[in-house]
Amino acid sequence: MTVYICEDSLDGILCGVYDAWMSRKGHAQVRLQLDGCFEQELFTEYLIARREVEKADKVITSIRQKISERVYEKVYVASLSQDPDRADKIYRFLIYGFHFGEKVMDMLQIPAVFEVFQMCRNVYNENHLLTGFVRFSRVPDRGLLFSRIAPKNRVLSLLAAHFSDRLPGERWMIYDENRQEAAAHLPGKGWAIFQADPDMRKEINNWQTDGKDYEDLWKIFHRTIGIKERFNPKCQRTHLPLRFRGYMTEFE
Repeated sequence: MTVYICEDSLDGILCGVYDAWMSRKGHAQVRLQLDGCFEQELFTEYLIARREVEKADKVITSIRQKISERVYEKVYVASLSQDPDRADKIYRFLIYGFHFGEKVMDMLQIPAVFEVFQMCRNVYNENHLLTGFVRFSRVPDRGLLFSRIAPKNRVLSLLAAHFSDRLPGERWMIYDENRQEAAAHLPGKGWAIFQADPDMRKEINNWQTDGKDYEDLWKIFHRTIGIKERFNPKCQRTHLPLRFRGYMTEFE
């Protein structure tokens, strides 16, 4: 067995797909693993799938031309999943994709296809929740709206696309604390995602926002409209899981 170690990114995974496929060792004799997400096994060869833009572009072009744009979208979203085995699952999915073409989208009876759809569903669900749970506070001395999140999946790019359309005329930043990544938007110039270095993280932690004022307003609003006799914490947790509340103004 040969295991190709991939960088944790879409390009990194696709470079692993390229190397595994071009090795001609047979699909059953190769496996993809993300760097840092595996334990070494006996009688297994480990190779580094180096990230190269040219290799990733070749795989993307092949997926789009030989299978479909819809399949490429699934691969992209699956690469954002928290599943530690996502690289190999994407590889298995593409094996069937290149064999059956776009019809693979309807073949959920195949485990490799079903697993990719499961990962995509998990990513889409968390992104959908966060579009409603993200809370912005204004940073007066920076002139921007700022929000912190800590998602399980890497949904920052999906959120950035949503809020770019929702708040096109605002300067805003969404910071993913789990991955130390930030999405920044400028009016009329779109958005970009960048890795926050230690100095940037320290600066972000020192920002003063106007969140306290809105926190008080939200709490007054909740107390005013709440019906004591209908208070149901279990139902609340169903619609608003506890893990999101630490980043929501009204629960701080």
